[in-house]
Formats: sequence, C-alpha cells, structure tokens
Amino acid sequence: MKKLKPIIWGVTIIALGVLFGGSALGLFNFNIFFDGWWTLFIIVPSAIALLTEKEKLSSLGFLGTGVVLLLAAQDVFSYDVAWKVIVAVFLVVIGLTIIFRGAICSKNDKEVEKKVREIGKDGEMDAQTAVFSGSDRVYNDKEFSGANLVAVFGGVKLDLRRAKFTKDTVIKACCAFGGIDIIVPETVQVKMKSGIALGGISDERKGDTEKGKYTIYLEAAGAFGGIEITDKDK
Repeated sequence: MKKLKPIIWGVTIIALGVLFGGSALGLFNFNIFFDGWWTLFIIVPSAIALLTEKEKLSSLGFLGTGVVLLLAAQDVFSYDVAWKVIVAVFLVVIGLTIIFRGAICSKNDKEVEKKVREIGKDGEMDAQTAVFSGSDRVYNDKEFSGANLVAVFGGVKLDLRRAKFTKDTVIKACCAFGGIDIIVPETVQVKMKSGIALGGISDERKGDTEKGKYTIYLEAAGAFGGIEITDKDK
C-alpha cells in the first residue's frame, strides 16, 4: 500500500490541475473556494491515509472531523454542534481502538510485555525527551542498554546503527501529538507492542527483519502520535 500512496496523491493533484485549467478556459465552472473549502486539507489526506495506511481508525477519525466541519461550513448545523460531534467521534474512535487492540492481543504483545518487565527493571535506561522541541541522539561505539523516549508536540530521533549490543534491551516510547524515529542496525531484531490511540508504529526496515543476535523490545503508548522503525536515516 505504500507504493500506492504516491500514485493516489499524483492522481489527486493532476485532477485538481485539470479542474483549475478547465475552469480557466471556460470549459466548465469550477470554484474550489466554496464554503468550507479549507476542510479539504483535512478530508483529502485522511481519505488517502485510509486507503494506504495500516492504521485505519485514526484516519477515519480525522476524515470524520473534516466532514463534520464541512457540514458546519455549509450551515447544515452550527460550529458549536460540530465541535461536540467531533469530540464524540474521537471518543468513539479511541474506545474502538482500545477494544480492538485488547481483543487481538497477540502472542508477540504478551512476549514484549513480559520482556519489558524483566529487562526494564534490571538495567539503567537513558532518557530522551522532546516537548515542543526536537531531540536527536546518536550512539557511536557506545553500549546501548535501553531508553525511555518521550515526544510531546515534538520529535525524537534515536540512531542506534553504530551502537554496541551485548544483550537484549528495552525501549519504552511515549508520544502525544509527536513523532519518534528509531534507526536500528540490520543485526538487531525489533519486537514491538503499540498502545497508541489514533496513531501507531510503522516498520520501514528493508530485508530480513527476523535476523539478529539481540532483540530490542519496544513498548509504545500515547495518542495522536507515531513511531517509525527504520534501518537508515532519512
């Protein structure tokens, strides 16, 4: 689905170009600046994400928000009612997320929980926090023994490509309206459990991700955030 995403965006932009061009030439009447036109900046990306991303519930919540705001702009109901409906939509989506993830708690999730409890209490874990800011940390020939990562309206990047691993380790990550990027070497496995409402973890590593002498157990929590695991810098 990742390969489909640029195609959908490309077709969308081409369609907008055709509509603008045809309107300018008088072939048909098209005016993007209708009441509530700005909601398209919420609706279109959310609709595309709904088609291309694994995490559907968050995209559905934002799509619902855009539609509700569009209806309010069209005077179907007031903005006061719209905001109440939006809050209700997100409460329902968050509830569904909790129920859905709880119902499909896999063997992998249970393994991660167990390892986080066992390993996390034994070793010291570095702390990396970004609140309304950014935080980058690179391990160069230094032993990695675990980390607590927090991103709140900010971004955290942890580069472990040249870190030394002598045992299995734990990463606890919490993001709220923020993002966390974790870059790992190809010689390390990553097993993860996501507890992020309206967000999630994406694994962008290439090749065989099951290989590796040591394992990082990643436990994530938060809301309106995302974590990306990759093996190369952007």
